[in-house]
Amino acid sequence: MKAEQSEYVAKKSASVRPASPEEGSSTQPFIPVYQPDLGGNVKAYVNECIDSSWISGGQGRFVGAFEEAFADRVGSHHAVTVCNGTVALHLALVALGIGPGDEVIVPTLTYIASANAITYTGATPVFVDSRKDTWQIDPEDVRRCITERTRAIMVVHLYGQPCDMSALGEIARQHRLFVVEDCAEAFGSTFQGQHVGTFGDIATFSFYGNKTITTGEGGMVVTNDKTLYDRCRRFRGQGLAAYREYWHDLVGYNYRMTNVAAAIGLAQLERADEFIERKRALAARYAAMLKKFPLEMHAEAPDSVHSYWMVSVLVESPEHRGPLRAHLKEAGIETRPLFYPVHTMPPYARSYRRHEVAEDLSWRGINLPSWPALGDAEFERIAAALSSYYD
Repeated sequence: MKAEQSEYVAKKSASVRPASPEEGSSTQPFIPVYQPDLGGNVKAYVNECIDSSWISGGQGRFVGAFEEAFADRVGSHHAVTVCNGTVALHLALVALGIGPGDEVIVPTLTYIASANAITYTGATPVFVDSRKDTWQIDPEDVRRCITERTRAIMVVHLYGQPCDMSALGEIARQHRLFVVEDCAEAFGSTFQGQHVGTFGDIATFSFYGNKTITTGEGGMVVTNDKTLYDRCRRFRGQGLAAYREYWHDLVGYNYRMTNVAAAIGLAQLERADEFIERKRALAARYAAMLKKFPLEMHAEAPDSVHSYWMVSVLVESPEHRGPLRAHLKEAGIETRPLFYPVHTMPPYARSYRRHEVAEDLSWRGINLPSWPALGDAEFERIAAALSSYYD
């Protein structure tokens, strides 16, 4: 950084908040980090729900159609829709019988829902570090953290880059552990030619409004195990018995997806290849543009296809992140920091230990605007704003 930029760092680094449309001095249209594309058959399918009056989760054709199409798309035998990605994780853990006294290994560099879902069951999340090259869960740290109480490894395919499922699968087999894949950010990502979510015992996806395909709020649990599939369906629907109407033989949950949400999801799934192709093309364009700046982009690892849910970069050191984000905000460009390591947050900091790679990545990371329909004009504004900061 030049001397004047270093001075800018000192003045600005303590006063940065995430951008919003109402903030910043730019008179140009605001560029968000993400916005959904709700074209295609979305309106037609939603109107069909309204016209038929089947809008809830128990009726209508779209829930089953979405489940079947999604399972086929990712290569799983079974899929179960739910009302959001967090309950998908909870349902997956409940189906596995995870509960009090159990430990579940999870990366600390993840959205807090991964750890919260473990806590909901009464089990204990055990945090591990990340790999510096891929930003994903470190298999060697997983090995170090296994105890006699460990029941499962929760693998999080962070920002769309797959984890090393070969190494993690081998660890799980050696220690007879379940593998739960959190694919909330990784729809469209593959490892060694296989879609994420199909390596472990059970996996989850999120369809929040900023995901590659969205239902507004929503999630999916997928598995190749018929027993786990049946357990998920029963726990999702208030523990309703299959053999007797309105008879409940276990304590379940109301985790169902609405028919309207599933209609949106099916329409989005029809355009999934288009969305992923656009996102990967945008990432390639970012990669070429960012070479002239002191920024390190989250790159695609060997043997994998990165779906680039978010295009993420690292600044040179933590004190440089705030000023850069402030500069972009003033230009009307929204950014977000990488997730804060969960072990640093008050609910999970009781037995604090260092996770140096995850902490370093978190303090230096920025998510840039990453929606599939981001156009030439928006991209050129982002490039110009970066150039004006670093020149």
